[in-house]
Amino acid sequence: MSRHSRLQRQVLSLYRELLRAGRGKPGAEARVRAEFRQHACLPRSDVLRIEYLYRRGRRQLQMLRSGHATALGAFVRTRGPTEESTGAGAPGTLSDEGDDPRRPLDSVRIQKTPLDGR
Repeated sequence: MSRHSRLQRQVLSLYRELLRAGRGKPGAEARVRAEFRQHACLPRSDVLRIEYLYRRGRRQLQMLRSGHATALGAFVRTRGPTEESTGAGAPGTLSDEGDDPRRPLDSVRIQKTPLDGR
């Protein structure tokens, strides 16, 4: 069996740390497992994306370890303008597919409010 690269060891360590930090917090362990499974098919050659996801995971770990976190939430993926009228998807949420480190704001949706504040 081949040895893991330094980045692979870091990702595996982050996975274990996230699982430990998520114990006792509703939905945290399942969310961590689902997130890692979702990105498990990334090719090894996509180092930029892997490093981006690693940094994002580190930030999530810091938030989980802080005393303020009681659960681990998830960003809701919005579909399009047709579903907004039916109430599906939340405005101002991030898309799971918009995590491109080169264009991080492409998936941010801003809710438009009237000038009178209603």
